[in-house]
Amino acid sequence: MVPVNSTDRNSPDTRLLDALSAGTPSTRLQAALAVGTQAHPGLVDALMERCAIEPDFFVRDMLTWALTRLPSEITVPRVRAELLSERAQARSQALHTLSKIGDRSVYPAITRSLLRDADDEVARSAWRAAVVLVPDGEQDGLAAELASQLGRGDRSVQLSLSRALVALGDVIRPALQAGMASSNPTVSAHARATELLLRDPDVGFDAAVDEAKRIVALGPERVEGIEC
Repeated sequence: MVPVNSTDRNSPDTRLLDALSAGTPSTRLQAALAVGTQAHPGLVDALMERCAIEPDFFVRDMLTWALTRLPSEITVPRVRAELLSERAQARSQALHTLSKIGDRSVYPAITRSLLRDADDEVARSAWRAAVVLVPDGEQDGLAAELASQLGRGDRSVQLSLSRALVALGDVIRPALQAGMASSNPTVSAHARATELLLRDPDVGFDAAVDEAKRIVALGPERVEGIEC
């Protein structure tokens, strides 16, 4: 935590620190906005600590914005360290913040364990951050790693993975082909739905999933001869 002089409880920094932990989300939101507007590097630890426990989505997003306003040489090492936190929210929010900062040098810190994190929110944040930060020439490897998670989770998790894969572009086709050949119908359908989205981003995920399930159920060779 940022050291605070107990004799100076009315200093602007102290009031902001108090406001960041206030009981009402609107007060915390305004405090995060103020910290970002002032771009005060001395409050980076307070922002990170709040990210790990903040329950309100909008406040968390403002905390991330505030961190992006600070010098990256100060924030990036501190945010990167949170990737090792035992708190799932701390890991997830750190990944989200790194994706917004956009420093590709941190890509190696998005490890396989994060991409396969048991917590769905952490994994989703890792997928999104990896797609944003992956260096040129490493997209193939990332596509294969992401494709290993095909079939995971509920609709929202699968949609996040499909969006991350599609954002990589045509390099994902070999990985999707392997997924479509899976004997697991959930994996196969998810891979096919993602391939449909790659071909036509406007088709919509639910429609793509329904079509993919139909293809898996009937078999590709039978679908080819059926008029839609």
